[in-house]
Amino acid sequence: MACEHIRKAGNAPAKTPNGCEECLKTGSKWVQLRRCLSCGHVGCCDSSPGKHATGHYQSTQHPVMQSFEPGQSWKWCYVDEVQA
Repeated sequence: MACEHIRKAGNAPAKTPNGCEECLKTGSKWVQLRRCLSCGHVGCCDSSPGKHATGHYQSTQHPVMQSFEPGQSWKWCYVDEVQA
């Protein structure tokens, strides 16, 4: 069941649709991508060396991200640790 953060999440467009914002700047590799629904930041998942999606949450407190992988639409709330 979705939490309040997921139910109220926005749908900000991806700022860097070609990949993880930080990895693109440094030339690093990522495993999978996540999009912040508050601001559109695209970051790499926790299986990636940079863990930039989680780092974005830690620095901004934007609570919900969505998978930015083709064919995936699930969302994750960092606050409540709930997937929907």
